Amino acid sequence: MQKKQPILFGVILAIIGVILFSAKAVMVKIAYKFDISSEHLLLFRMLFSLPFYFVIATLNKPSNPEKIRKTDYLWIVFFGFVGYYLASYFDFLGLQYIKAGLERIILFVYPTLVIIISRIFLKDKITKQQLVAIITTYIGVVITFWQELQLDSTNVSLGVLLIFLSALTYATYLVGSGWLIPKFGAITFTSYAMIVSSLCIIIQYLVFDRGNLINYSSEIYVLAILMAFFSTIIPSYLISYAIARLGASNVAIIGSLGPISTIILAFFLLNESVSSLQIIGSAIVILGIYSITRNSKKK
Repeated sequence: MQKKQPILFGVILAIIGVILFSAKAVMVKIAYKFDISSEHLLLFRMLFSLPFYFVIATLNKPSNPEKIRKTDYLWIVFFGFVGYYLASYFDFLGLQYIKAGLERIILFVYPTLVIIISRIFLKDKITKQQLVAIITTYIGVVITFWQELQLDSTNVSLGVLLIFLSALTYATYLVGSGWLIPKFGAITFTSYAMIVSSLCIIIQYLVFDRGNLINYSSEIYVLAILMAFFSTIIPSYLISYAIARLGASNVAIIGSLGPISTIILAFFLLNESVSSLQIIGSAIVILGIYSITRNSKKK
């Protein structure tokens, strides 16, 4: 019972975090109706998030400072750069060349990448339960978005490569989280990494854009604030807490729920239709995620 409760609590935290992150896609679709670029919307999201991360980072110190080396701070800069900045940037570039359905299928190879990276660099064992869960959830994601696959655009191979790089960089971040969170603590690590990511986005704007940011409608700023609070700040800490309890590999598998929750939220908030094939695929993904919880209960 002592192990069961933390594991189940970690699963709950991961699921809530994934759902909140997925709500970002719905808010982005709503925001695009007010004629804003992806770069500016991403910038607003992180600008409104940054003060909270600074305050939380100031109020919380590393949990195990005696275990921290100077190079660990450089690793935080690296993982902050690749995790929430570079992964998002590759994803944005890739979507210019391929359809969203194919993007989601490619992007959700990251649970497999997390386990492979953890095995190579951290010598973590790959369990049968993890393999079954990965195969099950990936089959579910493919079925869910099969109808959306359209390969009629040019430079498909370039788009596929960019989305794969997005999956690889995000998987690298998750593995790094599992390694550094025990040293810094979930709150401190997340705050530091998100500050780095936010600063990267701001620097990109200052170097390559410098467009006007004050002439948008009030709805844009409201959506950006909601996105910052509910789809950035809160889920980023929830995911880190979940990684501390479950490990990066299991949290990555639960992350397969992301595209499914996006479909459900879009159905209720955007009145988008849901096909029977998507329902079947979603059920398979949930079954794969449940297998992680079920096998954890036996420990």
